[in-house]
Amino acid sequence: MGAVLSGSASVRNLDTQQPPPIADSDPHLSAGVPPPRRWGRAERNRLWVWLGISIALPVPVFLLLRIPLKPVVSVFTVHQELPVKAIAALAVLLGTWVVARMEKRPLDDYGIPPRQAFGLRFWEGFAWGFAMLSAILLVLRVSGHFRIDSMDLSGSAVFRYAFGWGLVFLGVAINEELAFRGYLLVIVARRLRFWPTALILSLSFGFAHLFNPGENAFGILQVVVIGMIFCLTLRRTGNLWFAIGFHAAWDWAETFFYGTPDSGLLGVGRFLNTSTQGRNWITGGSVGPEGSVIAFFVLLLFALLFHFRFPKAIYPDRPV
Repeated sequence: MGAVLSGSASVRNLDTQQPPPIADSDPHLSAGVPPPRRWGRAERNRLWVWLGISIALPVPVFLLLRIPLKPVVSVFTVHQELPVKAIAALAVLLGTWVVARMEKRPLDDYGIPPRQAFGLRFWEGFAWGFAMLSAILLVLRVSGHFRIDSMDLSGSAVFRYAFGWGLVFLGVAINEELAFRGYLLVIVARRLRFWPTALILSLSFGFAHLFNPGENAFGILQVVVIGMIFCLTLRRTGNLWFAIGFHAAWDWAETFFYGTPDSGLLGVGRFLNTSTQGRNWITGGSVGPEGSVIAFFVLLLFALLFHFRFPKAIYPDRPV
């Protein structure tokens, strides 16, 4: 596997360089993968620093601003969510930058090369995210389970809310992708390799959504699945910008454009008023379209198409 990005000096390109000679009995390097690293004191300290800045630091800020630490109702607004998501995104960006400086590594190694910010991969991911969410609703519309009732906004309000919700979900995407598929993935994959780590962190990603009002078991399962798919995009593109774009567009399409619930939450200030009818396992119920069984098949279709679009792994199986 290659470095996190081509040209990064801090991750060995395992496809083009021979590993250092060791005993023939080592099963890791005989397979082209470096052996697992042991936890050293310095790395444990860096992990605590990252957790302190990225996860713990926002809590007193939220308390000071009297912002609830978890949703208390199933309705949310741009006014409520924008400061929360901005603080959370900035915290995890700061935490990742600090540990990158401590390790003397570029941010590229943690999946966020600054020079590619909001570049081609981000907008390609954004287009795919909007298209896949739309595909779910198209199937539901054709099958008679979903309909568009009316437009909820008009005039300049459309653009204000479109931009506001865009900022909210950009913050969500940056926070969640860096928290579950950034620095933490790197340090765990150094021990367990990429895909076992991806599964553990995707299960944690699903667990984090348990506290949303209106969420259910099938919705959580879909969150785990999409977490694994975001890991696939990281593995094949070498960084998180595609996943950040996809994630932001998926949530933006659910909440703002189509006006459906998003992980059990319904946004105020949506472009369309829509409704569903039928069994919850088909429509998604209070979870929204991501809780529909249709979403599972659409996401599998996306994974297949993405596999052909990006056939080679770039992100290393075990970062060094």
